[in-house]
Amino acid sequence: MRISTGGQPGQRPTKTGIAGIVERFEGLEADGFSSAWAGNHVGHDAMTILTFAGSVTSTIELGTSIVATYPRHPMVMAQQALTTNLATGGRFTLGIGLSHQFIVESWQGLGWVSPIRHAREYLSVLMPLLEGELVDFEGEEFQVHMNSAPYNKLEVPETGRPQVLVAALGPGLLKVTGELADGTTTFFCGPKYLEATGIPIITKAAKAAGRPPPRIMTGFPIALTKETDSARESCAKVWEIYSHIKSYRQVIAREGASGPADLAIVGDEEEVRLQLKRLEAIGVTDFNGAILPVPQDKEAPSRTYEFLKDIAKNGL
Repeated sequence: MRISTGGQPGQRPTKTGIAGIVERFEGLEADGFSSAWAGNHVGHDAMTILTFAGSVTSTIELGTSIVATYPRHPMVMAQQALTTNLATGGRFTLGIGLSHQFIVESWQGLGWVSPIRHAREYLSVLMPLLEGELVDFEGEEFQVHMNSAPYNKLEVPETGRPQVLVAALGPGLLKVTGELADGTTTFFCGPKYLEATGIPIITKAAKAAGRPPPRIMTGFPIALTKETDSARESCAKVWEIYSHIKSYRQVIAREGASGPADLAIVGDEEEVRLQLKRLEAIGVTDFNGAILPVPQDKEAPSRTYEFLKDIAKNGL
């Protein structure tokens, strides 16, 4: 199981501007992590940042987690993804997701009618565009007819197609993802749900579609500490918003948990290692740890980072 995290907790950049922003990617590569991820919420554009990160790194996988589909036409997404993959020397992975209804409708003023249909149509256009194929697609939401010679496909030379991971929580989206994409990236999908529902659905769909076994990336808050109550209280505060988002509420409830704090991976080294080994055993291929602050254990973040660094290099 590949291990990643957001970076050294509390470490301030030594540079300014873009150089300071991409410094964490340099650090993660130097510390032996095989991948590093950039969010695309209300801050910097993730693919632009990773383009710059590609120029200061040489081996680490650089990915988005995630870029929302609704405000970006699949042709725009494909062009930028191919360009980012070129800029990173083929080390880019495109993580995409639907986002959430309140963001799509209220923030962006777009329609949220049938998200599963949207995902299927989006991937039906995006994936062949990334492959450099002609797209002649007529759907409910997307009508893309790149059949006017000589302009009948995207032409971004000297690069291959990046992997595409979809933030898929529910069974319907997991099925679409297995059929059309390379894997999924999840957050707060507990091991019971992943083992019994999530991984079997996406794996079965990929197999039926003749695709390779999907990549399964999952993320959880994590803290290596004996102050477990303090760590869970911290998780409840830091990730409180996830208790109010319908899709996350549903997947947390399927695990039998009452909120995000119940799903945090916390404990001493033996306990944390066992929890990670369980994820690996059920088929998780990538773990992305969101390091928690622990008010009653100020050294917990740095201890957790060093633990993740060690298992990234040496395994569980």
